[in-house]
Amino acid sequence: MTTKKWAVTSILVVLLVIQSFAWKADHAEAAPVLKLGSEDPKVSDLQYRLQVLGLYDGTLDGKYGPGTEASVKEFQREYGAVADGTVGPATWRQLRKYTLSKNDMEIMAKIIYAEARGESYKGQVAVGAVIMNRIQSDEFPDTIQGVVFQKNAFTAVSDGQYGMKPNRTAYRAAIDAVRGWDPTHNSLYYYNPKTATNKWIWTRARTVNIGRHVFAI
Repeated sequence: MTTKKWAVTSILVVLLVIQSFAWKADHAEAAPVLKLGSEDPKVSDLQYRLQVLGLYDGTLDGKYGPGTEASVKEFQREYGAVADGTVGPATWRQLRKYTLSKNDMEIMAKIIYAEARGESYKGQVAVGAVIMNRIQSDEFPDTIQGVVFQKNAFTAVSDGQYGMKPNRTAYRAAIDAVRGWDPTHNSLYYYNPKTATNKWIWTRARTVNIGRHVFAI
């Protein structure tokens, strides 16, 4: 192995370990039931998730007040949970399926930047949409860590480009993808037809072309 390749591999291993610890910190303990009057670090996480969706415009203060409760009820109505304002197991499942934590959003921005920084804004959102579609699909892991770091799933992870610092556009694209903008029409895959070498990917039903990428289901 050349010195350059060894360095890239070492950096990638360190990044994966760091992300693994971040994921464990987010998921190691069962999420508590949250309701009006609760004060807990998980309330801040809840508020952040709702803020990204555009459902909460208050401060991330960790206090479950009337504003947070109203936002939770709106989320519950829109995402198929009982709109009682209490965040129990069912609502947490929906939150983890359709929203991301701060750590998760960092992963999303990094993979968008690494995979699609030369694409149009729509093309960058499209990559984020594929990530969200995979999280929500029974065919893939149900966390962004599981999706992004699945073996050989993304070239940018394999070759170390994931370690680059994302720009503001990547963060904006990440937010739009989490909010539900899906230019790919529910695609689970994408590839560059000029560079793709995996014959299997060509068998997938195409949905749309965006920039240099073909999207498929």
